[in-house]
Amino acid sequence: MKRLLWIAALALALPAGAQAPTKAPKVLRVAFPIAETGFDPARIVDLYSRTVTPHIFEGLYEYDHLARPVKIRPATAAAMPEVSADFRTWTIRLQPGIHFAADPAFKGGRRELVAADYVYSFKRIVDPANVSPVVAGMLDNKIVGLKALRDAALKDKKPFDYDTEIEGLRALDRYTLQIKLEEPRPRFIEVLATGDLFGAVAREVVEHYGDAIPGHPVGTGPFKLAQWRRSSLIVLERNPDYRDRRYDFAPAPEDAEGQALMKRLGGQRLPLIDRVEISIIEESQPRWLAFQNGQLDHINVPTEFVTIGMPNGQVAPNLAKRGIRGYRTLNSDVTMTLFNMNDPVVGGYTPEKVALRRAIALAVDVEREIRLIRRGQAIVAQSPIVPHTSGYRADFKSENGDHDVARANALLDMFGYVDKDGDGWRDLPDGSPLVLRFATQPDQLSRQFNELWKKYLEPVRIRVNFEAAKWPENLKAVRAGKLQVWSLGSSAAAPDGIGALARLYGPQSGSQNLAFFKNAEFDAIYEKLQVLPDGPERDALFDRAKRIAVAYAPYKTHVHRFNNDLVQARLIGYRRPLFWQEWWHRVDIDDTPPQ
Repeated sequence: MKRLLWIAALALALPAGAQAPTKAPKVLRVAFPIAETGFDPARIVDLYSRTVTPHIFEGLYEYDHLARPVKIRPATAAAMPEVSADFRTWTIRLQPGIHFAADPAFKGGRRELVAADYVYSFKRIVDPANVSPVVAGMLDNKIVGLKALRDAALKDKKPFDYDTEIEGLRALDRYTLQIKLEEPRPRFIEVLATGDLFGAVAREVVEHYGDAIPGHPVGTGPFKLAQWRRSSLIVLERNPDYRDRRYDFAPAPEDAEGQALMKRLGGQRLPLIDRVEISIIEESQPRWLAFQNGQLDHINVPTEFVTIGMPNGQVAPNLAKRGIRGYRTLNSDVTMTLFNMNDPVVGGYTPEKVALRRAIALAVDVEREIRLIRRGQAIVAQSPIVPHTSGYRADFKSENGDHDVARANALLDMFGYVDKDGDGWRDLPDGSPLVLRFATQPDQLSRQFNELWKKYLEPVRIRVNFEAAKWPENLKAVRAGKLQVWSLGSSAAAPDGIGALARLYGPQSGSQNLAFFKNAEFDAIYEKLQVLPDGPERDALFDRAKRIAVAYAPYKTHVHRFNNDLVQARLIGYRRPLFWQEWWHRVDIDDTPPQ
């Protein structure tokens, strides 16, 4: 009784107006293995920047987070689009009352999202001043008048004319957007659901920040950028101006995991958390240790630690005791090595140049790569098309999946790549040294792959020099056509497999097509794939496109990877997305001590 009286007296002694301690913010902690490049949707293409931007910007549509198979639903749109029978006219009505996050660019006022913002954002992609890496992809959509607008800016060397209305891209009124296409695009809604690249940007913000816009993203999404130390730390905080959106998805009735998530989180207001802290940790070991020490809430387990963290696809017992959960999925991705088709050594279309690339590809022992470096967490890729997308067939087989040193040596001998000076290494047919210049990164995993490449090339007697630079620097160089050989990975952003084929489409050279490959037959197939509805005819064209890719070998595709995700007990609601990157606002943090 005396203790209760003492507590009461202490409470009365608190200063007037004192408040109870506020609840600690919910913070999600994640890490990127590769640095971002910036947060302007018009100027990015890399996966890591594109993982941040859809949490800030919003497209007209989005993927239902829990639906399997995937479904597209409205995001800022009020309903699904009205589409003409020929798939050329798309009319979209926006929800009124959606606002951008507060920013000095708006001079203290609230800025509502309107149809004209999407017109402006789409035009920014083709503005030559932005040097957008996805400009070719936007032009592929054949929006009436958009290419002519860009061509006029290029020809006259004047600032891009944002104010001229074009037939194909119009705001019919404050909340109605109409897009007209020169050709049918049955799957154009997948473009409209790509919020990371085609989310709405306000013109006032771009004009206010100018060249500094990559560091000042302002959108209508659930988060805003609070802090950015380039290549080190990215911090997002809850957008207080975000509209009332709820956790409301549509898992299939038989989807036990999805149904359980809806039961636990359904109806709660988004975002469920207050803050996201993204650390850039390039080396695998410190990233793994940070997760083990509880400093990260989620990790895609580095391959060298898979047998420790998820042996045989199951969470290790010592981690399971801490409530850590695991998720293993075959990713919609592919790793590849590209050859610059404009390079005088590895590029070109003459028989001897094709033979060199195919010989190098045959020398690569992908099964060894999977066994030694990837710890069994991948399958051999037979083509550029990735799992879970149209055009992918698990039973498709090609030379791309072969490892045959004898055939590689025979090809090199046949086309004049022999040792002419007696130093034990092959030379070019003209007698000059054959040396590959292989771009790489200065991290431990890249060094392991470098050693493996030496082992691949030694039996075919080809010399290789490795030139290390940070990943964003290599990306910039490869887009400019300055790299000879480089390995990288790519993930699908939509269910249509044509996205993977864009890496070989001539007009996308320097954009998605980092190999600068050009082939008239391939381009014609790509363009036909764009207009055809899904069906057997389209499937057959996919297979032909894959055969051309393997025959000319501008890329050696390696593997499709398994993802082995581990999450801490405090992270609630995690589910790996398939074709979209945004999930941070759809998970919760619960630090309640276990009872």
